[in-house]
Amino acid sequence: MAAVEFSAVTKRFGPVRAVDGIDLSIGEGEVVALLGPNGAGKSTSISLMLGLRRPTSGTVRVLGGDPAAAVGAGRVGAMLQTGGLPPGVTARELVAFTAGLYPRPMRVDEALQQAGCEAFASQPVDRLSGGQKQRVRFAMAIVGQPELLFLDEPTVGFDVETRRHFWDSVRAAAGQGRTVLFCTHYLDEADAEADRIVVIQAGRVVADGSGSAIKAQVAGRALQVTVEGPDVAARLAALPGVVGVERSGSRATLRCTDSDAAVRALVASGIAWSDLEVAGGDLEHAFLALTGADGAAAAQAQEVRA
Repeated sequence: MAAVEFSAVTKRFGPVRAVDGIDLSIGEGEVVALLGPNGAGKSTSISLMLGLRRPTSGTVRVLGGDPAAAVGAGRVGAMLQTGGLPPGVTARELVAFTAGLYPRPMRVDEALQQAGCEAFASQPVDRLSGGQKQRVRFAMAIVGQPELLFLDEPTVGFDVETRRHFWDSVRAAAGQGRTVLFCTHYLDEADAEADRIVVIQAGRVVADGSGSAIKAQVAGRALQVTVEGPDVAARLAALPGVVGVERSGSRATLRCTDSDAAVRALVASGIAWSDLEVAGGDLEHAFLALTGADGAAAAQAQEVRA
């Protein structure tokens, strides 16, 4: 059974089609990153999954049934950006209250420990830092032991150590069979932590696959080389297989569709160069290709499958 299933789903707001015929299936136990620029349809898609909105057409199923029913039965947990925490109550009290809303919650102390909240569990939440409040929200999301967990920009305000602890906890949850769907603007985080990445643009799924598959098929490869001269960027951009050049001082990065052809042409070009490195394209450039102005054509129908 799919944890989340969209079948030809559209959602209109007047003349605006925020979700435009999405077909999507997320299996149980997957950790999936949902990416897209602002206004792409991510928030609307999540609201449909949580039963907060109904599709204009098509079918949304969560854990085999109606999304609102799954939420009402305590089978779904969510850590959302919107909404504040009530002042005057401690982190422990708030997590304990949340636990009481679920039929089979974990122990409150266990949820606090998994979320890294033990050190400030007795403090009022209105006195906590932004990162600490995020951890409290995570404890509230997992205390009910949901089968499906939504995380919206979960690591905003986290330092490096806290972020590492957070993702260890998410992986532990997924290891227990839970499905995790998260949105983030940290593309390196999506690349490192997600089993699968779904990119939405203009209400449509434009890429769906592993991070490595998306990078390999969209971003191509990158050449980094040291060069000198004021006009060398234009000469590099004209090399076969090169689709873009970025320069920082004497170091140039060439985005390539055919790195072998670009290297051969560079050797024969007469350009003075040194310290050549060849690397795989990164997710940021793949994301921009799919959702930016340069990727408008790809955004029409392209799907990248692992």
